[in-house]
Amino acid sequence: MVLSFKKERPAASDKKIIMKLRLSYSTCPNDTFIFYAIANKRIDLEGIDFEISLHDIDVLNHNALKSDCPEVTKISSNAYAIDIWKKYVTLNSGAALGRNNGPVLVAKHEFDVKDMAQKKILIPGVNTTANLLFSIFFPDALNKTPMLFSEIEKEVLAENYDCGLLIHEGRFTYKDKGLKKIIDFGEKWDSEFHQLIPLGTIIAKRSLDSEVLKTLDRLIFRSIEYAFSHIEEAMPYIRSYARELSDEVTKSHIGLYVNDYTKRLGQEGKSAIEFLYAKGFECGFLKEKPKDIFVKD
Repeated sequence: MVLSFKKERPAASDKKIIMKLRLSYSTCPNDTFIFYAIANKRIDLEGIDFEISLHDIDVLNHNALKSDCPEVTKISSNAYAIDIWKKYVTLNSGAALGRNNGPVLVAKHEFDVKDMAQKKILIPGVNTTANLLFSIFFPDALNKTPMLFSEIEKEVLAENYDCGLLIHEGRFTYKDKGLKKIIDFGEKWDSEFHQLIPLGTIIAKRSLDSEVLKTLDRLIFRSIEYAFSHIEEAMPYIRSYARELSDEVTKSHIGLYVNDYTKRLGQEGKSAIEFLYAKGFECGFLKEKPKDIFVKD
């Protein structure tokens, strides 16, 4: 496992913020790794008291649409583009994006992708980025059924469906369970567009003060930095939520989804997100392209 990241530290603010914010993220190893130090108060939280909840990514996507939604949450890049962007801004830290790290379409039996429109397909949620990526490449394959991501392998193995989109740890375990790779969308995205693939980001309500938004970015950055320096300390927390019990799989997951762009999106990361939305709009999956979506540095 190679965990590479740049050493850079955002400037601290002298202004202490005293407030309570609801923070939601997924149970997947990359998120529990990112937020370990915040959840366990291993860093100075600069006066912010976080009320933390963990959910499946599809639940997070739905919760962000509610009127009583958390102030800070993990979100699928796709879900963000469906109206959520109007009330949330994308933070610079905490994103899941990189190269060759997209969802994998698997099946029990190999088939020609030209027949995709005739297949019964499982997806890990209508508003997931996995579904957006699939739809960009296969807009005519409409026989899709949403299902909890952790159940997809089992249903495809039972041949109740022809194929399924795997996210999170599933991309590391499907071979051992007897499934075959049909398409790796991370590889396909990179080969066709030569772009980073944005899977999810951390967003915060636009109504929050600009100093609070900057503080959130700073805290997430430092939380990631702390986890990289104390990974064995963080492992019990990460392991307690992981679907796969193998530390090797868990660390491989972190190594794939937590990288330099997780610490700071930078211009390349922001451009990749905008490119994804442009492609989604171009294929008709997105009704409009989100605008003014990034928190100001």
